[in-house]
Amino acid sequence: MSFLDTVLEAPAYGWKDANGLLVKPTSGQIVKEFLNRLNVFSNKKNWLPFFSWFTVLMLVPFFLLFIFKYMSLTTAIAAFLYGMIVMGTHGTIWHHRYCTHNAYQFKNKFWRFVTRNLTLRIIPEEIYVVSHHVHHAKSDQPGDPYNAQGGFLYCFLADVNHQPISRTLCENGYSKCVNLMKHTGVGVNSYEQYQKWGSLARPFYTIAGVLLNWAFWYTVFYLIGGHAIACSLFAAAGIWAVGVRTFNYEGHGKGEDKRREGVDYNRDDMSVNQLWPGIVAGEWHNNHHLYPKSARSGFKPHQVDMAWYYIKFMHTIGAVKSYNDSKKQFYKDYIKLQEIKEVVPVKVLVEQA
Repeated sequence: MSFLDTVLEAPAYGWKDANGLLVKPTSGQIVKEFLNRLNVFSNKKNWLPFFSWFTVLMLVPFFLLFIFKYMSLTTAIAAFLYGMIVMGTHGTIWHHRYCTHNAYQFKNKFWRFVTRNLTLRIIPEEIYVVSHHVHHAKSDQPGDPYNAQGGFLYCFLADVNHQPISRTLCENGYSKCVNLMKHTGVGVNSYEQYQKWGSLARPFYTIAGVLLNWAFWYTVFYLIGGHAIACSLFAAAGIWAVGVRTFNYEGHGKGEDKRREGVDYNRDDMSVNQLWPGIVAGEWHNNHHLYPKSARSGFKPHQVDMAWYYIKFMHTIGAVKSYNDSKKQFYKDYIKLQEIKEVVPVKVLVEQA
């Protein structure tokens, strides 16, 4: 078995059945697994998924204050822009294109630190990065941690049920995990510490980093617009943190083949290009699956890609030293080929006439 076959902690219901087909657990099985894996009292190695969801719960008071005390046209617009565009675009910039695919490289650690902390930190890099490598290797197949064919709940609770790394990796396997994360600057445990905590991330530094990040941004938001703006933007971050967990279910056609001719060129999996995620977060998902290491996935003129605009701007000012851009390759591989297919039959008909 390959490293990516065993790097994630398999759920109690397993990835596939005796016939090699995807196990589709019931809602009850999924919820039971979710609660078991959040139980830090039964196993402290559950600390990272627990902390990931605990950060979401910590944003609930801000949401309630936003709804019942600070709601206004101004705060609603600010929350919409921050939650939908700023948080969404940052997730693409940092977690997706840099941490997972290393699609661009920073000039130095300072600019990496700045980019990492551009918004509230909520999703631990470890949970996203390692599992996303598996997702690309096994997209829409058994073992894909957020296989849309497993249903909405299968994807929505995947960060707890399917995405954490295995707690029983050998030292060589753990070293491979470390290599997947080394360019991100995230401090990792030694192998001995991993055996104690079951994670790459160090508990103290992970928790302290989030608290300091939140304190900084609450202060900034308060100075801009008082508690009203601060609570509204924190609430928006919480809404995003819940909403982003629905993306891969939608982005892979809800388990059905919803790919469109001339829109979704990748035919190796069920990923689709969606207008809204593309515009607000640069997530042209089918394009991304075609060229996962590209710093740009909005290839066509209408495909707005604000994550790419940030990366390109950072390159212009010297903060990003290099990047991969597959736009020309996309046009060469797909658009020009499509034009040839359209032109050739016309020539044949003319010659026959």
